[in-house]
Amino acid sequence: MRANATAPKKRRTRFLTGLALICVGLLPTPLYAARTQKPPLHARHWLAITGKPLSAEAGAMMFQKGGNAVDAACAMLGAVTTMWDVLAWGGETQALIYHPGLKKVIGIDALGVAPKGATAEFFQSKGYRFPPEFGPLAAVTPGTPGGLMTMLAEYGTLSLGDVLGPAIQMADGYPIEAETADEIEQSKAEIKKWTYSRAVFLTHPGQEREAPEAGEVFVQKDLAATLRRLVDAERRALKQGKSRKQAIYAAYDRFYKGDIARELVRGVTEEGGLITLQDLAGWKVRIEEPLSTTYKGIAVYKLPIWQQGPVMLQTLNILEAANLKEMGYNSPRYIHALYQAMNLAYADRDFYYGDPYFPPEEPVRGLLSKEYARARYAQIDWTKNDPSVGPGDPYPFQGGTNPFADLRAKWTVAPAPEAAPAAAAGSGSPAAARRLPPGTPPPASARTESEFLEQFRRGTTSIETADEAGWVVSVTPSGGWIPAVIAGRTGVGLSQRMQSFATRPEDGPYNVVVLGKKPRVTLTPTLALKEGLPYLAMAVQCWDTTDQKLL
Repeated sequence: MRANATAPKKRRTRFLTGLALICVGLLPTPLYAARTQKPPLHARHWLAITGKPLSAEAGAMMFQKGGNAVDAACAMLGAVTTMWDVLAWGGETQALIYHPGLKKVIGIDALGVAPKGATAEFFQSKGYRFPPEFGPLAAVTPGTPGGLMTMLAEYGTLSLGDVLGPAIQMADGYPIEAETADEIEQSKAEIKKWTYSRAVFLTHPGQEREAPEAGEVFVQKDLAATLRRLVDAERRALKQGKSRKQAIYAAYDRFYKGDIARELVRGVTEEGGLITLQDLAGWKVRIEEPLSTTYKGIAVYKLPIWQQGPVMLQTLNILEAANLKEMGYNSPRYIHALYQAMNLAYADRDFYYGDPYFPPEEPVRGLLSKEYARARYAQIDWTKNDPSVGPGDPYPFQGGTNPFADLRAKWTVAPAPEAAPAAAAGSGSPAAARRLPPGTPPPASARTESEFLEQFRRGTTSIETADEAGWVVSVTPSGGWIPAVIAGRTGVGLSQRMQSFATRPEDGPYNVVVLGKKPRVTLTPTLALKEGLPYLAMAVQCWDTTDQKLL
């Protein structure tokens, strides 16, 4: 975390931001005095918060250059993706931005999509009930480069060269952290399957430990060259008289349509993947209208239903009917209320959530209606936990009829049988056929105490920034975690997000894989406004637990 607190604040802003158990405030006085893992930070000019110190430093550098919170967030994003902090440059980026000029929250959708050939029939023919967890067939189109450049072009103030400076310096070589180095060593059997991955990650081939040692200077020459090509594209466009925004989009085009795209596709094809030049050129970042609800006067914002964020909005709606304060914080009844409300909302997520830009149309109005929430609240059994809760029917609450009533009636939370072995060598292990998204940690009963606690300390990093002008940014990037397929000589690690698709309507009728479609993901930044001003910016580690922790 980095913060600046040297001069009086010029604008009335109520603001608190959290990352895991770290809490800091952009306030003259703290909002609460509970003990935390780290002391609270208080800022008057700017805040830069993430899970990695080097990344927070990158954000601080942008503020020192005179940049705003968006510039800082983009620099931090570039840094963490270079560090393989459970994500890489070929992953995905989701963001919420409070725009002080427009006085509104803006959504950034930079999630990749299923490439050509990625059909339900294709995966079923190879023995997959769900697409694989790892390997080239798990890759959707890269989203993070486009997300970073779009945010910077539209809402930042600095150049791409400024913002990518820390990432380029790190790609040239930085002392690798123990957690990442050990993850490489533990994953080396998978990494060895892919030509360019083993060349980058296994710095000591043939030795007992083939991964870097903690603190060893980790060099990524190909990635550094790719990032320099993006900066070069920007500089050339500026020399041609292009505007700052046009120059950044020239770099965008070089990644998705130029020589970087061609090398990326060549490398993916060599490893047996599906991404084509047409897939890259046709993909676009979406600037979206977020979804929102109000909870006791606080407006809470989440991205649309292609990610699980609305599950928190549904849960807040359900809990409005409960007198939580009267129950007593963390009392058995309080815990039961929260758990059962989440149980109902997550059941809806598993059935109804998917890419809203593809048919069938998700019943968003019904799911987020206060009337539907009250009906769901009435279904809570206050005498015991109900692990068999299924999806409700939101359609009557938006004046419609459920097109999947038959599937809903047959829906079960019982574990499904394991998928058949994959037929294609090197395509990664088939994910277990299950209701929860592949990659979800095993149940607590199957883990030791230390393994259970570790799940709360690791995962996708989060990025939160704010400045005195009123810009506030919440980002949850992910994808391309170790072991990742590196695409040719680009140095870009590919996303594994294809694993979040289903191949049968019985496993989620709105989330069946289709060319050009986004998989439903768990990544979920959060912004909240109080009295029309930024109040909360928060995100935590990923997987299904994200919105449980945020709640």
